[in-house]
Amino acid sequence: GSRFPGQPVRHRKLDRRAEPSSGQSCGPNRNLPGRKVVKYSLVGMPGSGKSTVGRHLAKHLGLQFFDSDTEIEQRIGMPIRDWFQQHGEDSFRDVEQDVIDELTSRPDVVLATGGGAVLRPSNRDALHSRTHVIYLKSGPEELFRRLRHDTQRPLLQVADPLQKLRDLFKERDPLYRRAAHFIVEAARPSVPALMDMVMMQLELAGLVGGQDQA
Repeated sequence: GSRFPGQPVRHRKLDRRAEPSSGQSCGPNRNLPGRKVVKYSLVGMPGSGKSTVGRHLAKHLGLQFFDSDTEIEQRIGMPIRDWFQQHGEDSFRDVEQDVIDELTSRPDVVLATGGGAVLRPSNRDALHSRTHVIYLKSGPEELFRRLRHDTQRPLLQVADPLQKLRDLFKERDPLYRRAAHFIVEAARPSVPALMDMVMMQLELAGLVGGQDQA
């Protein structure tokens, strides 16, 4: 169905598909009685704060945190940048798809995804149907200010990284929106400010109670 950007939306089909099976508890997230879904994922451009916010969100809600890029590097045994150079992007996306499928199948998690995870429809479907997806939205200029000295992101090792970020944003922003249940403007670099905005949307959607804001 249609969504308005930035407006929290609850999807009933998501609740049903993510319902714990018989005998499966909601783990450490015991302060959310009656809540079926305790999985969250973060999508967004490189440098938008997905891993940082994800760690804080997981700690705040008593869930387990995973970073898909970290899991991928453990699986392939080398930095992602090296894998890109040796095997190409398509090969990397194959591994990424397997990792996202595996991590979104686990209960009680917060998952930070790589910036290009939404490129494959299967990843968008897995994230959207199994987790509550939070899109941390940052524009190309803001991202360039954060990432201009970063040498670890393979897609940005180009002559004009700002133009590359503009191209990536134009391509990916519609895909992030398609996958997301929530959109949070992430232009502010402050982690506490971002966390406040994320928690406010989750509370408005009824996913967390007021006591979780303490």
